[in-house]
Amino acid sequence: MAEELKRVRTLFIEKVTLTIINQLLDDLLEAKALNDGEQENILDVNVGRADKARALIDSVRKKGDKASWFIITSLKKRNPMLFEELELPEPPHATPEADRQWSTKLIPCKRPFWNSKKNDPEIYPVTEESVRSRVALLITNIKFKDPSRDRQGAEVDERNMQRLLEALGYEVVKHTNLTGQEMDKAVLDFSKHSKLKDTDSVFVVIMSHGKLGSILGVNWNKTQKPDEADAFAIDNIYKHLNSTNCRALINKPKIIIIQACRGEKTGAVALSDDAGPLWSDAAGGCQFVHIEKDFGALLSCTPDTKSYRDPVTGSLLIQYFVEVVNTCACEKDLEELIRMIMRRFERLPYVTKKQMPTKERWTMTKLFYLFPGI
Repeated sequence: MAEELKRVRTLFIEKVTLTIINQLLDDLLEAKALNDGEQENILDVNVGRADKARALIDSVRKKGDKASWFIITSLKKRNPMLFEELELPEPPHATPEADRQWSTKLIPCKRPFWNSKKNDPEIYPVTEESVRSRVALLITNIKFKDPSRDRQGAEVDERNMQRLLEALGYEVVKHTNLTGQEMDKAVLDFSKHSKLKDTDSVFVVIMSHGKLGSILGVNWNKTQKPDEADAFAIDNIYKHLNSTNCRALINKPKIIIIQACRGEKTGAVALSDDAGPLWSDAAGGCQFVHIEKDFGALLSCTPDTKSYRDPVTGSLLIQYFVEVVNTCACEKDLEELIRMIMRRFERLPYVTKKQMPTKERWTMTKLFYLFPGI
């Protein structure tokens, strides 16, 4: 955030009033971001208003990001109009996550925030052009050949996830009620999508029943022999999208989200999805690119356990994912968003606390910001 203060330094010096300078100094002193000597030096040594403003912003900026956040937070409180005019990023939320109001709509990031990140070599590149080429695959199994296995509430997950992906700029390739073989073909066809060469990232979201290592197709039943079962091996997602078979996605984030149980052990309430993890194989290619690189997978539960799904509101994982991304993707990277989701599961009542989403096969070497709304 010190870089943000550097960016707005000239306009801050020009616009800030002496009254606001004094209030900011009081707040910084109370927060121990400045000491008494530093405060006195800014006020006494510098005679004019502009000199005081210059000394204030330079003193805080040189102390680093933590002190810089203090003055940004204080400025938003003391002079919201100047805060908006400077186009400063939103300060970190002081409100505990448990008390936070989650947004039902995607909050766009501010352009200065994107400008401060877009050339960082430790962040996956996102451009206005690449956002226009974003594409995602969404597969949802709701109705099964055996009606007792129908997934009530999954239509809510499908609708909410599609809305979120589209708000993030992704063209959504949607399939509903597929067999295992049809799921495999859908992923294979997606790996050849014409937009992949220009996109900055892809999402693959699959929601169904499952078992460890597989996602179940709509014709699955318990009497089928293992080699005849209607199921889609999760490894095939990595196989079809890896650097050998999908060179258009080399060095680009490939985010996989699987809403499915992974076993029969109790780990949730209400309805459950059955079993299905996200262990897989991935990338390879020219110039010795690692065969499994730039993947990030989020599974709805740990191995051998079930996932919670409500027949009215849908699954907890999709609900929390949508709410957290809507509210916080404007300022946080994907891994931090996932940690926020996991903390929400951690705070659930005991009866549902047994479910915990799992981040697996994470081979992304940089931070991935979605930069909504750029």
